[in-house]
Amino acid sequence: MLALPTGTAMAAGQVVTLRLRIRDPLPGVAYSLQNKKNEPVGQVTAGDEAVSFDVPVRVAPGPRFLGDFVRSEGATRRFIYIAIGEQAGQRPSAWSRRAKIDIHQLPAELLEKALAGLVIEAELPGRAPDGGPACATLRPIGTWQAVG
Repeated sequence: MLALPTGTAMAAGQVVTLRLRIRDPLPGVAYSLQNKKNEPVGQVTAGDEAVSFDVPVRVAPGPRFLGDFVRSEGATRRFIYIAIGEQAGQRPSAWSRRAKIDIHQLPAELLEKALAGLVIEAELPGRAPDGGPACATLRPIGTWQAVG
């Protein structure tokens, strides 16, 4: 886990917003966030434009990431799922996938900006090598960015 810079004030459970932006999603396919109960939340059917989800995340000292959409694996890995096709509640669909976006290694300087009110955004790939929706663990295109 990354520590926040010395002098950064953090209230326990302060909420920040992470924006997950899917570049070039597959048109006609549903995307959504997936909560801890594996339920789709905020379904959007893709068109020709990028699809975005604003995800509220509580940040506690450590930092630790908490919230309805934050999943865990092991002691430190924290991530968010984006559901795709049937996983997002679209029936019928040719696709039933989900994408895992890691958040546990967000740079401390970006967390500091988020705690000051900015949104942290990642642009994600929309297509997999097979031509379908990108899935499994997705890495941001470029780096996470603080936006207004």
